[in-house]
Amino acid sequence: MTVAVIGAHGGIGRRLLPRLDEAGHNPIGVVRSENQFATIRDRGAEPRLGDLEAEFGPALDGADAVVFTAGAGGSTGWDKTILIDLWGAERAVAACEERGIDRFVMVSSRGAGDPESRQGPIKPYIVAKHVADRTLQRSLLDETILRPTRLTDEDGTGRVAAHVDTDPDTGDPIPRADVAQAVVECLDQDITIGHAITLYGGDTPIAEAFQEAL
Repeated sequence: MTVAVIGAHGGIGRRLLPRLDEAGHNPIGVVRSENQFATIRDRGAEPRLGDLEAEFGPALDGADAVVFTAGAGGSTGWDKTILIDLWGAERAVAACEERGIDRFVMVSSRGAGDPESRQGPIKPYIVAKHVADRTLQRSLLDETILRPTRLTDEDGTGRVAAHVDTDPDTGDPIPRADVAQAVVECLDQDITIGHAITLYGGDTPIAEAFQEAL
């Protein structure tokens, strides 16, 4: 399967590309600067230029599936959250529909299922994720939404706690490497289609966790 990763140079994207390659997929790394091409190639992917704030649709040409793991990041303002996490994600869904790309995996955030349950400075971010997720769910794409809790840069364990179509508010943080591996499992397990899966750090192997939860 040819898989285009939007946000390929980010914390999850960089970890995802080699895992896709090892799993037998053909990864495409969509990045916004040619300066990032060498890193993408080193991770076993074909680099393509695509800027979520400008033109990126052609970078998806030839893909069988798209993974959206882009994000504005905490160091930017709410304007970038709207443009990347919300509007960029919605444009990615539309680009897939235009090109007949059926499979879409969205890396969202815990809490996005019910933004009213979250208060404080993070709420605008959660609302942006909620709206993007809702756009995907209302599309005709075969979607899976992953909603990881607080992310860490620790080594992956290959084990998680998975909660399907529910969004519990307690659990251990999760390494970005394990979220990346969860994306690969989603692409390989059609039973995840049509579901939103909240991810925490846990003790169950990822593939088994999905099988048990679904």
